[in-house]
Amino acid sequence: VNILDRFLATTPVAADCFQLLGVTALLIACKQVEVHPPSVKELLALCCDAFTRQQLRNLECIVLHRLDFELAAPTVSFFLEHFSQVRLEARGADPGEAADARSLAAGVAELSLADYAFTKYAPSLLAAGSLGLADRLLRHRSPLDLRVSGYPEQLLRDCMDQLQLLVSLNGRSLSLLLPSEVAKRCPWLGDD
Repeated sequence: VNILDRFLATTPVAADCFQLLGVTALLIACKQVEVHPPSVKELLALCCDAFTRQQLRNLECIVLHRLDFELAAPTVSFFLEHFSQVRLEARGADPGEAADARSLAAGVAELSLADYAFTKYAPSLLAAGSLGLADRLLRHRSPLDLRVSGYPEQLLRDCMDQLQLLVSLNGRSLSLLLPSEVAKRCPWLGDD
């Protein structure tokens, strides 16, 4: 999403090329973080083979050059990992609660990527809000102290309220993103 957004901020794209740009950004991102990124053939199949390998390769080069090969960016996932680690290092931390909160928060954050309303929130705020909401929904005894995020309480509350609305409207979808053991702890998710 970050690669796609940054490219679109610098380059006008024809409407018939958005799908190709999406799979190109996905390919670039997967090459960075995945041990086994999807093949070009698999990505082109997602587009019903509407584009050629050469078109994908050409656009990959254009995107990389336009972004000056600067692909690293702070993401919600990075901050989820950071805040989860901070939580585990706190005295009396419950590793089980931390893992469940991390899983649920990751699902909530993933849902937020598809909703334009969340572009106003920084990745670190979305991560803190997602973890705070996860702790609230799972009724954890020792939740993450959200002050570690550095955000004012009102801003965190606003973000968490928006995420709560997102979850209430997309519970069934969220349940499909979660590990089954976490989804079982969230019976309210199936009630869209």
